[in-house]
Amino acid sequence: MDSSTHTLRKPGGLAIQLVTAVTEQIRSGQLKAGDKLPTEAAIMKDFGVSRTVVREAISRLQASGRVDTRHGVGTFVLPKSEHPSFRIDAEHMGTLREVIALLEFRISIETEAAALAAVRRTSADLGEMRNALDGFNVALEEGADAVAADQQFHQSIARATQNHHFPDLMHSLGAGVIPRARIRGMLSTSPERQNYLRRVNQEHESIYNAIAAQDVEAARAAMRTHLSNSRDRLRRSDPSTA
Repeated sequence: MDSSTHTLRKPGGLAIQLVTAVTEQIRSGQLKAGDKLPTEAAIMKDFGVSRTVVREAISRLQASGRVDTRHGVGTFVLPKSEHPSFRIDAEHMGTLREVIALLEFRISIETEAAALAAVRRTSADLGEMRNALDGFNVALEEGADAVAADQQFHQSIARATQNHHFPDLMHSLGAGVIPRARIRGMLSTSPERQNYLRRVNQEHESIYNAIAAQDVEAARAAMRTHLSNSRDRLRRSDPSTA
């Protein structure tokens, strides 16, 4: 289990962050079904955490059905079919109406995520958000669609809640949460597309500023406005979805 790509930051949430790190290794295939996790001592050394943190993290992974501990033998990764996973697959996003339905779902989840992030964000969290915003600006300058930076921004807010369910959910939705490809097809010219992306980026900046200021209500309102605007822009593109 390689810890080089994971940084455990906030003392009060080390177990959750360790769960997130291991979960990502499982999802990426770095840890495969049937693989045995390193010993407690090895994990403690790799991630710089206490035995208590490791045991709490393993307990959470067991509860989520991602691993199984065989006493006296070790802890093993379970096959995907053996643990629950909420996922909206690409084939379920085949129509504009379904994309709008997902945005409605995201409004309910991410509005509260932004509010929690405003309370719990760390300086490292703000750094991740700013990196995503900078990436968005670079994509704009290069004429790209900024999907990766957009997704990174929303994922960084989810992580800033310090509640692993939010980043887990956002990760399970994948890049499909950013309806850029569908929007790109509806915006006929490059200037029109760039103007759209600039509006999105401005909305992201408003969310970031509210979270940085730890203004809970402003963060909640900015996220709701951003996602509602995305939904409404899609609806206007096809009156039959209203």
